[in-house]
Amino acid sequence: MTTTSTTNKVLQPADWARPRGYANGVMARGQTVYVAGMIGWDAQCQFHTDDFAGQVRQALLNVVAVLNEAGAKPEHIVRMTWYVTDKREYLAAGREIGVAFREIIGSFNAAMTAVQVSALIEDRAKVEIEVTAVIPE
Repeated sequence: MTTTSTTNKVLQPADWARPRGYANGVMARGQTVYVAGMIGWDAQCQFHTDDFAGQVRQALLNVVAVLNEAGAKPEHIVRMTWYVTDKREYLAAGREIGVAFREIIGSFNAAMTAVQVSALIEDRAKVEIEVTAVIPE
């Protein structure tokens, strides 16, 4: 089974269980936008929280700000890669992360990967999110 949004086609084999919160694959056509890893600090490179979900919220806001510079919207996101410094902290904050994600990004599905890393370049950063978006032709 496949589903379609205004930007992309979600690739979902008919006999596979539907993933929760992401897509197994996405096909898109248009102008590609690559957003570098965004962390949970503000536009002046200042952290306002060490709370994991709070840093995710700010990182997602930063993603949207960069997308806006290209004329892209959150629904144009086709792929996200999340780097987290603590898998357990990420999982424990799941409900709050979901609320922030739906509020800032939306409820659509992008292909996603989440990886635990030993550290990020900025010592206070707990999450880094990079994005690929495709603006429809």
